[in-house]
Order: sequence, then structure tokens, then C-alpha cells
Amino acid sequence: MKRFRLGIIINPLAGLGGSVGLKGSDGVALEAIAKGATPKAQMRMQQALAVILPFADNLDIITASGDMGANLCRQMGFTTTEVYYSDSITSSQDTQQAASCLLDQQVDLLLFAGGDGTARDIYAVVDDSLPVLGVPAGVKIHSGVYGITPHASGLVVSMLLQGELVSLMSADVMDIDEVAFRQGSVRAKRFGEMTVPAEPRYIQAVKMGGKEVDELVLADIAADIIESMDDELFIMGSGSTVAAVMEELGIDNTLLGVDVIQDNMLIAQDVSANQLLELTKDMPADKVKLVITLIGGQGHILGRGNQQLSPELIKRIPKDNILILATKTKLKALEGRPLIVDSGDPELDKALTGYYKIVTGYHDYVMYQVANPDLVEN
Repeated sequence: MKRFRLGIIINPLAGLGGSVGLKGSDGVALEAIAKGATPKAQMRMQQALAVILPFADNLDIITASGDMGANLCRQMGFTTTEVYYSDSITSSQDTQQAASCLLDQQVDLLLFAGGDGTARDIYAVVDDSLPVLGVPAGVKIHSGVYGITPHASGLVVSMLLQGELVSLMSADVMDIDEVAFRQGSVRAKRFGEMTVPAEPRYIQAVKMGGKEVDELVLADIAADIIESMDDELFIMGSGSTVAAVMEELGIDNTLLGVDVIQDNMLIAQDVSANQLLELTKDMPADKVKLVITLIGGQGHILGRGNQQLSPELIKRIPKDNILILATKTKLKALEGRPLIVDSGDPELDKALTGYYKIVTGYHDYVMYQVANPDLVEN
């Protein structure tokens, strides 16, 4: 039996800016580390590779040196060959050069961990000449080349290793201008397509662009939340739907960040993960509420653009205190697919599954399921 040749690339700097509120890692990795950010890409790739560990005897991993792949793969017990050697501090050029080496090695699939910037770097080299699959590890995940979670990415690879009939499809490579993003403006651009395994349960859709235009619906949603506010600490997530609540309150809002309010007053703006932990450390659990919305077209409510909401924080908040806001238009666009959580902690993701009351208007609610397909079906 022919051994499967799996190419592995990890962008060690992916996602560094998320937890410290920098909304990306492009060009700010050192600043993020100075602010206390810790790398997450290794952990995310480990979650994916753990799924395929039982198939290690029929698998050859071709990868780059050190934290770009070799260290993790060897620690996990995989047979590993290094074909590219990087410096200790990597760059986009390292990602591209590693991808070029893997292309020369004729791997069967290139599995990479990163964000949209990493996907762009991979695309610049492989185009659509090689099947690829992303393990989500960045702050920005607009591209359709990623699994919905790291575990889901691993499941797709396991299907290939077991010889299941997995078709291939073209998926968009998207990215945004991070400088504009940090200033509160989303400028998404399509850069091309790469070929990915076609497994709709586990591969994320491309994020819907544009702002909600139904201002009346957003105002109704805002009115419902504001009416329920008492003296609790409200953590206000990112997105235009949550921004509508802040606008109704007359409070400055960080559209693409996380703010904290109490007694209808802003007490912290554009906070980091550590700041949120500090703000809530002495608060009774029932006095902290989280207000979030979903990413249109994808259905993610945690783990996409709001990494400030760390697993440690989420564990402090009762499920009933997680308030999810969405227009019915956004929910209908999911076509019955469940909402998805990708907190970075698979056990927490399992604990968060279930049906939630979604605020869709003033005193208007629907029950909708949070149920990661990769966790529910396996």
C-alpha cells in the first residue's frame, strides 16, 4: 500500500495578535509578543494531527524545520522528513519557500496552520496545482480553504487516509487590509482559488461581505438587549450587530474589537484577553454576560476575530449568560447548518454545544443549535 505523503507547514506567528487586541499578526508579531501574546499555531496543528495519529504507520510527513513543523511532528511520533530549514524568527518568505519545497516533493496534500495571510502565501506558490487544507490558527479566517475547527481539519485528512471518496473543489483565498482592519474598516479582497477536499460538513464557507442594511431589525435587537441590562458586567463582542447595541446606548464602540460596559457606561475599550481575565476575576459568575453575534455565511460565534474571548474567560460565564444576537436573514443564510464554536479548547467546545435562544428582534427569539459537525458526528 502506497504511503500517504502529507506536507505540513505551520506559521508559528499566526494568530499572535488576536488575544492582545491587535486584530492580526501581519507586521506586528514582535509587538504582540511584547504585549504578552503566546503562540497558538502549534497547539492548533496538534489538535488536527491528533486525529490522524492512529494512521501514522501509513503516513510520511514532509515538512519544514523547527516550529514550522518538524518539532511538533516528531514530538507526536510521526515519521518526518525536513525539506526546508528556517531561522528561529520566520516570515512570509519562509512560508512560501517551504511551500515551494513541498511542491517539489509531490506531496498528496499540504496541511498548513495559519490565517488568511498564510493562505495567501501558500496560494502564491501552489495556486491550484496541489490539494491543500488549512488548520485555522489566525485572527482573520475569511478564506474558504480552512476546516471549521482544527479537529475538523484532522477529520478530513483521516477520511483521505482511510480511502474514502473525497471529492475536490475550488475554494476562495481571501484576505483583508490589516491596517484598515485595525482602524475599524473591513476591506476584503479575493486573491484566487486553491483546491481543497470537498467535505461541506467540515470545511468552512467564505465569510459573507457587507453590512446589515436592515437598520430597523438591528435597532429592535438592540432594544431587547438594553431592556434586559441591569448592573452586570457586559462583555461586548465584535461585529455590526453588537455594534448596534452600543450605538443605541450612545457608547463609542470598537467594531472589530471587544469592549466592556457596566451600568450603561464604557469601562474598558478594545480589550485584550488578559484584560478581560483581570476585569472578571473577582466578579460573581452570574454578574458577567457576554454579547456576541455570528459571522455571516460561516456561523462561527467564537474563534473568528474575537480571540480576546479566551477559553479561560468563557469558562467563567454560565451558558445562560452568553447572549447571541443575529438577524433572521443571517440565520436563514446558514441553510440549517449549526452555529460553530472554535475556542481553542475542544472540551470547552463540546460543553458549549446545545440549543441557544438567539435574539432576533425586540422580544423576538428563535432556538438555534450550536453543534460543531466534527464533534457531534464523531
